[in-house]
Amino acid sequence: MRILNTLQAAAAVAVAVRLARGRRRLPPLAAPRTPAPTTTARVSVVIPARDEEERLGPCLAAALADPAVTEVVVVDDESRDGTAKLAAGLGARVVAGTPPPEGWVGKQWAVQQGIEAAENEVVVTLDADARPAPGLFGALAAALEEYDLVSVGPRFVCEGVAEQALHASFLTTLVYRFGPIGPSAPPAPHRAVANGQCLAFRRTAMLDADGFARVRGNMADDVALARTLAGGGWAVGFLDGGGLLEVDMHDSAGGVWREWGRSLSLRDVTTPGWQAADLAVVWLAAALPVLRLAAGRPTRLDLGLLTVRFLLAGALRGSYTRPGPGVLLSPLLDPVAALRLTQATLRPVRHWRGRVYPASTTDVRPGRDREGAFLDPDGARPEGVTRGGRTSRPDRNAAR
Repeated sequence: MRILNTLQAAAAVAVAVRLARGRRRLPPLAAPRTPAPTTTARVSVVIPARDEEERLGPCLAAALADPAVTEVVVVDDESRDGTAKLAAGLGARVVAGTPPPEGWVGKQWAVQQGIEAAENEVVVTLDADARPAPGLFGALAAALEEYDLVSVGPRFVCEGVAEQALHASFLTTLVYRFGPIGPSAPPAPHRAVANGQCLAFRRTAMLDADGFARVRGNMADDVALARTLAGGGWAVGFLDGGGLLEVDMHDSAGGVWREWGRSLSLRDVTTPGWQAADLAVVWLAAALPVLRLAAGRPTRLDLGLLTVRFLLAGALRGSYTRPGPGVLLSPLLDPVAALRLTQATLRPVRHWRGRVYPASTTDVRPGRDREGAFLDPDGARPEGVTRGGRTSRPDRNAAR
């Protein structure tokens, strides 16, 4: 018991240090107030879509209506429904996606095709469940003055007490492992995180770096991309974009469990040591206090951790479009979230949207050679990546 309490104290310190970063967060992403060269960039929006007929409409309508967007490219990833017809009917340019080559996960291959088809230098990729607000694309273009790759954290559309509670509990596992969104100082590349529902970058730089090809086999493609490019010298920003972006990810608590739970562990982009450390923090600092409270035997540290957790639940209300009692009740589901995180770590999912990927595809972790250059999953140095890990991308000012 003494050893367990000591480990719990260490986990509590780790969580406290990470939460403290929230006191120095960068300001949320905001729409530009006045037209300026940095906010009037012509933006291409790329949306990979596979069987998204039911969710694509609002995303497309908002993107097409934004004055900063001059084209929306929908890559129809072999959909079996009316995705392509809907996209074309609303005014998007539809690219008929081809089957992913061997070693590629479908989303990365669809995004790669969309980037190649895009006409503008500034590219923003969106998932079909994204709901951009006016000003998002101008704000992202402006952010590219400071960063090479930008992703944003949205507000979530969650209906129902159970769905919201489970979602908020899952979200807490990310905060406990990586800290709040928008840190003022960038994390080490191997701890960088990103949200693949919305990414912004310069087309030439991404193609030169062959970014999506370098993470072609990762199921957690967004975090893999951020960590690989950050390790190669890119300035990667993960900003709070809740005022300009909403996402409607799931339609039930079961959907949260199945769909978000499959990628929550970030298993294929995290070393075994960090996986164990992350699991320990979640179990000791979040799940254990609830379990001990339920058993009627909480320690003082348990009560302190529960207090912190309920305070965090209050802070997380701002992450939801219509926060309800589910967010405040979410600490009670922390043991369930820890269980799902453990399950996803030990038994990673290797299928998505009707496609099954081999085990080797999801166990790829970008590495370095002896000279420090980042390597492809097959051990080759990607084209456009020099020794030392730097990309041979063009000068950022010249690209403008």
